Amino acid sequence: MTTALITGATAGIGAAFARRLARDGHDVVLVARDAERLARQATELHDRHGIEASTLRADLATEEGITAVAQRLGDRRHPVDLLVNNAGFGTKGRFLEVSEEDELRMLRVHCEAVLRLTSAAAGAMRERGRGGVVNVASVAAFVPRGTYGASKAWVVQFTQGAAQDLADSGVRMLALCPGFVRTEFHERAGMSASDVPGWMWLDADRVVDAALKDLARGRTLSVPDARYKTLLGASKLVPRGLLGRVSSSSGRKYAPK
Repeated sequence: MTTALITGATAGIGAAFARRLARDGHDVVLVARDAERLARQATELHDRHGIEASTLRADLATEEGITAVAQRLGDRRHPVDLLVNNAGFGTKGRFLEVSEEDELRMLRVHCEAVLRLTSAAAGAMRERGRGGVVNVASVAAFVPRGTYGASKAWVVQFTQGAAQDLADSGVRMLALCPGFVRTEFHERAGMSASDVPGWMWLDADRVVDAALKDLARGRTLSVPDARYKTLLGASKLVPRGLLGRVSSSSGRKYAPK
């Protein structure tokens, strides 16, 4: 039986990945900061699907948290076949309105943790000649969006570059770029879901379905839903300076993910 490790596993897209992978018969390693929620989720997935669900409490904004998860991914005795780097957060406010501490914490979770965990997982996977990594980014990666958008743009570029370097290794890499998904993400960032038109919201389970299909097809980039594909295509026709001014005018109030 194969094993998947999911960060940010207790809510939103991470929880949807955990449900889907457990339903498909994969053992799961659930990573998040809240030990009680992790325990409840692991018990539920085990009881419902008969798989092994282990937990790892880790804060990926800390050195200790990143190191603990990287060590689990590098454990050759208990290999991880699929890594889902989903942990992340948003902030409300424009540049210089958000504390530098929070900006740096975001870069650590979105960039440093993704780099180190992907490296740990892919190294072990390459030795076995198989495996997969899904790095959750955002459609915000394609528009000027402050530190959040910049960090997600890094995730996309890093993932696609690593995929090219690992093309003949049996290790598949995918950058997942959802739009607005109904999760706890916006509430934690102090954002109001009512500010977003209803048609722009996506279902987390459908986002996961699209991601796993694209991974199986060998794609390196997944933008779930035709609506967002169309929006991204249209954005390429808008001058970048204008796009940046429109994006800046709303601050980070509408950060997707």
